[in-house]
Amino acid sequence: MKKKLLLIPLALLLALSLVAIGCPTTTPTTTPATTPTTPPPPTKDKIVVGMARSLSGPLAPIESSGFGPVYKAWVPEVNADGGIYVEEYGKKLPIELKIYDDKSDTGTCVRLTEKLILEDKVDFVWSSDSTAEIFAQASIANKYNYLFMTFEGGATTITDSLYSLPYLFINLSFSDWYQLPVFADMLAAKGAETAYVTYIADLHGIEYAGVAGNEFNRVGIKILGNTSLPPDLEDFALVIKDAMASKADVFCCFGYPDQVLPLTGTAIALGYNPKAMIMGPGGNFGFYHTAFGPATEGICAFATFNRKQSPEMSALADKLYAGQPEDVQNGWGQTSFGGHWISGSRL
Repeated sequence: MKKKLLLIPLALLLALSLVAIGCPTTTPTTTPATTPTTPPPPTKDKIVVGMARSLSGPLAPIESSGFGPVYKAWVPEVNADGGIYVEEYGKKLPIELKIYDDKSDTGTCVRLTEKLILEDKVDFVWSSDSTAEIFAQASIANKYNYLFMTFEGGATTITDSLYSLPYLFINLSFSDWYQLPVFADMLAAKGAETAYVTYIADLHGIEYAGVAGNEFNRVGIKILGNTSLPPDLEDFALVIKDAMASKADVFCCFGYPDQVLPLTGTAIALGYNPKAMIMGPGGNFGFYHTAFGPATEGICAFATFNRKQSPEMSALADKLYAGQPEDVQNGWGQTSFGGHWISGSRL
């Protein structure tokens, strides 16, 4: 597998970005004749991070259980230590968050991103929480030379444009980077021969369904059904019944919690239990397990870590989850600087 972009630590990116963008500097001046005047040192008292996030609407569970808990825990910890040291200013600068609710709407997200840059003049931008939204935000941030860091969203469609988007930094693995290639290999190794695919009718679902078609074909897995799920679909019984009739070994849902949760509930109600299922993003969240309990045993989901991966990951989980209910815990966006691990198949 080809090596991908190097992931740069968050604190380092924060510091580097202040040199490149958003920091006022004083233009050196000279007095008449040849007497130069030393410019005063630049002044700055905080780092302002702007975000348009899905605080409401159907993507709100991703914000509240994905990157949301991370920045809410990390920023206070950094600020308690005085902030991030920036050599240009010779001191630590605390972080200030300016967050708007994009209401899970891509158009609103775009408008708020431009507002953060043009009106609020934040130092740099962190992403919203879906693939479609970060795809739209990336070109805006690059247009204005603003460092743009993504978290929950993927980037398959953006991959070919990365060299033209030098201000874009992708932190989370996506469909053709470790996820579906690895999943396809795992299924083939266990003897899977057929699959049924459902996907949300937006950029995320289209990307994953397309890559699944390529990767499953590569390992000899035949797709028996390929069903698009409208974002406002409420009755999932026909989808599950069609999957059951196909007798496919594997059931795939490439959607968000709004599709994953009702599909799972419907599958349980109808007694649908194929040899392997993958649900996500959605199956990775703590609220998925609390909603369905032991019935979810063996269901695959996309995730970034497990506690056995390393002592550092275990310590990070302890810090993020201390005192937190299972509902807000997950192994996906909350460790978005790692690779993806997929496990749990019953094949």
